[in-house]
Parts: sequence; C-alpha cells; structure tokens
Amino acid sequence: MTFFQLATVFISLVAAGGWVNARTLKLPHGVAMMFVGAAGALALAALQRLAPGLAGAQAVTAAVAGLNFPRTVLGYLLGFLLFAGAMQVDLSELRRRSLSVWTLATVGVAASTVIVGVGLWLVAGWLGFAISLPWALVFGALISPTDPVAVLATLKRGQLSRTLRVVLQGEALFNDGVGIVVFTALVAFASGAAPSPGQALFQVVLQAAGGLALGLIAAAAAIWAIRRVDDFVVEVSLSLALAMGVYAVAQALHLSGPIAAVGAGLLMGDSRGPTTMSEITRAHLTSFWTLIDELLNAVLFFMLGLLFLVVPFELRRASLAAAAIVLVLAARVLVVLPWGAYFHLRHEERGAGPILVWGGLHGALSVALALTLPPGPARPLILVATYAVCVFSIAVQGVTFGAVAGRVSRAKS
Repeated sequence: MTFFQLATVFISLVAAGGWVNARTLKLPHGVAMMFVGAAGALALAALQRLAPGLAGAQAVTAAVAGLNFPRTVLGYLLGFLLFAGAMQVDLSELRRRSLSVWTLATVGVAASTVIVGVGLWLVAGWLGFAISLPWALVFGALISPTDPVAVLATLKRGQLSRTLRVVLQGEALFNDGVGIVVFTALVAFASGAAPSPGQALFQVVLQAAGGLALGLIAAAAAIWAIRRVDDFVVEVSLSLALAMGVYAVAQALHLSGPIAAVGAGLLMGDSRGPTTMSEITRAHLTSFWTLIDELLNAVLFFMLGLLFLVVPFELRRASLAAAAIVLVLAARVLVVLPWGAYFHLRHEERGAGPILVWGGLHGALSVALALTLPPGPARPLILVATYAVCVFSIAVQGVTFGAVAGRVSRAKS
C-alpha cells in the first residue's frame, strides 16, 4: 500500500468518524478520533484472525505496523500543532503567570519524573516485572510532560478563568520541550552512557532558551514582512513558512524545535492587530490555522488509536498498566498541590487544584517517545504503561474535564 493510499484511508475514516460523532455521540473530537482508530485496529485484528488470507486487511495491517509514528509526530506534525496552539494563547496573561508556567514546566517535570520513576520501579518489583531504576526514570520523563495537543483540544470544552486556562496552555506548550531533553539524557544514562548532571542541565537550558530565542526572532522578522504587504495569500504563506522554518532550523541547530514553534506562534498570535494586518487577512489567518489544528489533531488521535495494533499487550501486564495510571495521577497531585493553594490564596481561584490536576493530560507525544526506545526487556513494559496512561488520560480525563470544570465553577459561585 502506497503512502497516498494509506493517507486516503486515514482521512476518509477521520472524516466519516467525525461526521458520525457530530451527528450522534458529540464526544470531544480528539477522543472520538481515538475511538475510531482503536475500532479500526480491533476490526483489522478480527479480520486477520477470521480471514487470514484476506489481502486487503493484511496490506493495511502491514502499512500501519510499518508507520513510523515517532517520526510522524516529532518530525512532521508537532511543529504545526504547537504553532497553531500557541497562537490561541493570551500572551499578556501568560507574561503575568510566567512564574507558574515555567515552574510547572521545569521543576514540575523534574519532580514528576522522580516520583513516577521511583514509584514504578518499586511497584514493578513488587509485581514481579524486571525493570531497573534508570529505565523506570525514563518512563517518568516521557510521561511527566502534559501533552500540548491533548490539553489544548480539551480546554475548548471547559469553562475556565483566564488565569487557569493560560497556565494549563503555557505549561503544556513549554514542558514538552523540557521533557524531551530530560528523556534523551535519561535514555543515554540507562543505556550505559553517563552524562554529568551539570552537562544535562546545561543542555536543557541551552536547547530551551536557544529554541525560544530562535522562534521569537524569526516571528519578529515574519511580522515585519507582513506589515509591508496587504495580500492575505502572501501573509498566510509567510505564517506557514515561519511555522515550518523555525522547527526545521531548530532541529538542524540541535535546539528545541517544539519551544521554537511555541515562541513563534505566541508572537504571531499576539500580533494579529490592525497595525499588523487587515481584517480580511486576520480572518483568513485565523481560519487557516484553526483548520490545520483541527485536521492534524484528528489525524494524530486517530493514529494513536490505531497503535493498539502494535502495542504488546498481555494480560499479566494489566496490573502494571493500572499501577502506572495511579502513579501518574498521584505525581500530578503532588506537583500541582502547592500551585493549587497559591492560586486559591492569591487569585481567589477556588478549585484550582482539581482543575490543574485533571487538566494535565498525556497523549501522542509520550507514546511517540516510548516508541523511540531501543530494544530491550524494559521497552515493552514502558510502551504498555505509556499507552495505558495516555488512553486513560484522553478517554476519561478528556471526556470528563468539561464536567469537572463546570462543577468547580458552580461551587465557586
């Protein structure tokens, strides 16, 4: 099956599933797409079992199994999604809440990595699974960052204050860049290399700060160019070139591509005023990036559901998967607890703690990182635990987040 044929199947199923969901179930779009992908995976598995000689089912299954999900997410989709998501953020409010955002995105990721990693190591030993502490910490690093795609999609359904919305948005947009660097350092350590803590910290700071600087400088140049023309096709094209360019250049320079895309998107979103572009251009720019965001989100969640075909599930691993879900939620509570109290006392945001905990979703980014792990006894265990946490996060937290936020809002009033 060619790439074009596979893409046609994906887009057709995404469109059909979206139509059915809009007409009947009315679930969050990402959740519905994940269910469509999982249903497709189960249908293919059933066809293979009942009709093993069916050529079509074998071709699609082989194509899905051969799909490079990490490259698709980290190399192609993430830059567009982060840029589009960052354009939705209130930059002035983000500046006011920068302490909370940066603390959760850095110290919060580090603390959660340790809590989850040590917890999984202890629980796995008690359950009889062989996983070393370094590889358990790798799991902690890949699962601790909240997923920007899942969080931004879910926030559309929750009635939140500007403060809590921008903290969840900002944390999700920035902590994945930090988490990827920490994950890379821990994988090297678990594989036998021994980078010094000082060197690892330097890499985190260099890649994050360098990526942010690159994104802001490139966005400023694009905005300067946009101000000197009045042609919405050219101006939208410049924004597309900006999103792709900063991500590609950051990767080539070994800086954080995700943070570069976020920085560029924040500045571009903040500049959509009458002094930069006309009303027509602003409407076209917003519509274009909204469509990109929604379509790529749907495809990404659909592929996440399809991965059910390749995740090595076994019944005896169910206990480890359940323990991982509890550990990740417990770590989120411990990390968020001080900030929930802070917002309650300083900003009269009663119920901030539950919202920040339940809104910290995990998704495709964590699964993509887990799939990049080298072969070894720890890889299938980490992959199963990661997939279980992400499915629970999207299917349970994502579906109920609006109700939780609404209940907290009613309790405050």
